[in-house]
Amino acid sequence: MNAPLRRSATMPAAMRNPPASPTPAPGSDAAPNVVDLERYVPAFLTWIANKLSRGASQHYLSIFDVGIETWRCLVLLAIEGSISAQQVSRIIGMDKGSVSRCFKGMQAKGLITVGLDAGDGRVRIATLTRKGRALHDRILGVALERERTFLSVLRDDERETLIGLLKRLHENLPQVEVATERYLAERFPRAVRRRRSAPAEPDDGN
Repeated sequence: MNAPLRRSATMPAAMRNPPASPTPAPGSDAAPNVVDLERYVPAFLTWIANKLSRGASQHYLSIFDVGIETWRCLVLLAIEGSISAQQVSRIIGMDKGSVSRCFKGMQAKGLITVGLDAGDGRVRIATLTRKGRALHDRILGVALERERTFLSVLRDDERETLIGLLKRLHENLPQVEVATERYLAERFPRAVRRRRSAPAEPDDGN
């Protein structure tokens, strides 16, 4: 970042003034056991993603009558032409049930058609309609302007560096889950065993 984070501008009051931590015992050098929000990367990523999504959704709903989840599906459909809810979930991390509900709403508005995959009759495939493509093209300009303004505080080389770093972090996400599973198994073995013995949720085939 180009300047130190100003707590008053970026953090809610509860984060700027957290409850007092227990006072360490006299002579103890132990630091408070809390997250340092000035340096905790997942927090920054979450705040940025949430605020960008909320702002975009407000504009898209008021002008185009669709929310951010519909826009995300439109983006993939415009690229792929046809796609399943399972593919959308895998690519962008949306819950598959949410994608399926989103598809139903898009189908009701005539933005997509839904049919069975010719290669696998258990999988339902969404295909972008002409109306859906037109809506995508209308929203695209707004989305790109938001991105342009968001990145305008960075130089060209900084933007390229940021994109490269984000790609590497995204590719490393599976290792985060592996490390988390290992940590939980070592420290909370009974809870992990209970979770693993629970029945799996049924797959709806989408």
